[in-house]
Amino acid sequence: MRAVITGAASGIGRSVAIRLNTDSIARDGSPARMVLADLAVGPLEAVAAELRDAGAEVEVVIADLSNPEASARVVKAANKFEGIDALISNAGIIHRATLLELTLEDYERTFAINTRPTWLLAKAAHPLLKAAGGAIVATASIAAYEPTPALGVYSSSKAALVMLIRQIACDWGRYGIRANSVSPGSTNTNISKNAGIDAPPAATRVANNPLGFIAEPDDQSAVIAFLVSPGARFITGTDIVVDGGARTQLMVAAGMGDPLKHAQRKN
Repeated sequence: MRAVITGAASGIGRSVAIRLNTDSIARDGSPARMVLADLAVGPLEAVAAELRDAGAEVEVVIADLSNPEASARVVKAANKFEGIDALISNAGIIHRATLLELTLEDYERTFAINTRPTWLLAKAAHPLLKAAGGAIVATASIAAYEPTPALGVYSSSKAALVMLIRQIACDWGRYGIRANSVSPGSTNTNISKNAGIDAPPAATRVANNPLGFIAEPDDQSAVIAFLVSPGARFITGTDIVVDGGARTQLMVAAGMGDPLKHAQRKN
C-alpha cells in the first residue's frame, strides 16, 4: 500500500495511517509506504516514528495546505513510490461564525483548507494514481447535508467537497481512478473538541444519536480503509455517512413522532 495522507498528525488521519499499514501487512506481508502531511510538527513526527517501528516506510511533509503550492510538494514526496494506491485528503478546520459575522478572510481560508486542497492534491497525484489504479478518499462531514447554526462556511465547504469528489469520480473513472468521501458525525477528534465553547456538549450529542455513543477515529478510518481497498473496486462517486444514525433524528428534533418512545432502549 502506497498512500498519501493529509491531516495525519492526529485523529482520523493518524488512525487511517496506522490502519492502512496494518491492513497492508495483513494482505500481502508488506508494510505500507506513505507520505504523512500536517502542520503539527511534533505530533506528526510521533506518528511517523510509531509507523516506522511497525515497519512502514514514511516520508514526513510539514505543510500548510492553505498555500496553493503545498499540495504539489506533498505529492512530490511520493514520487519515489512510482504510484499512489491511496490519496486520503483529510486535513480540515472548523470556523464558527454566523454568516453575518463571517469575514471574507475566514470564508476564503476555510475553503482553502477544507475544499481546494483535495482538487490540488488529486491533480498533482493524477499520474501516480493513474499508474496504480489508485483511489481518493476525502473526509467531509454530515454538515455537508444539514445547515448548522454558526457553521455556515464549514457546512458550505464540506458540501462543495462532496460534489468535488463526485466530479473527480465522473471525470477520472476512465483512468481507473476511484474517488469517494466519508462524512463523519460526532467523533472524538481535536477538531471536534476545539469547535467552540458554544458547541453541543458530549451528553447532548450522545442523547441525539440513535446508537447512543460518539465515534472514535477508528470508526471513521475503518470505512476510509475499506474505500481504498480492493473490496471497494466498484465503488466510486459515493459519500458514506458514518454518524451513528444522527441524520435520522431531524423529524424528532422538529418535535414530530414520539421522542419518549423513541428514546427507550432494550436492556
